[in-house]
Amino acid sequence: MSSHIDAQGNVMMVDVGDKQITHRTAEAEGFIAMSATALQQVKEGSCAKGNVSTTAQLAGISALKRTADLIPLCHPLSVAGCKVELFPEDAGIRVRCSVRATGQTGVEMEALTGVAVALLTIYDMCKAADKGMEISEVRLLRKTGGKSGEYTRPRP
Repeated sequence: MSSHIDAQGNVMMVDVGDKQITHRTAEAEGFIAMSATALQQVKEGSCAKGNVSTTAQLAGISALKRTADLIPLCHPLSVAGCKVELFPEDAGIRVRCSVRATGQTGVEMEALTGVAVALLTIYDMCKAADKGMEISEVRLLRKTGGKSGEYTRPRP
């Protein structure tokens, strides 16, 4: 039986009330490939819709705080701290999101949501310059805390 399905086959939110309160962290990343023109506009701050970097960071932070509103079986969490960073690369922009909380369930979904929404914001703000952008590689890099302990994505 799944932890999210009851004996009658109904979907349910897992009861974490008896889980130990621990310090939890997660870091996720993703990538958006874009044309050299669009990337240059982001770097120069010359996109028609405004400052892409700041807007994407704010969008990622706002989204990760609302993860439980977006993903039905996620628990609402009190986020202690978070950071959304953009790293321009040769073929696009890598986004990383780290989240910290103290609670009874992990913050992986918050980190992944922050990355995804930051990437979507970049896409939205740059689509006039490049309609062929591609979002990829959204993944959990590491997590700590809780009964399952620590996870770090193996390096290729």
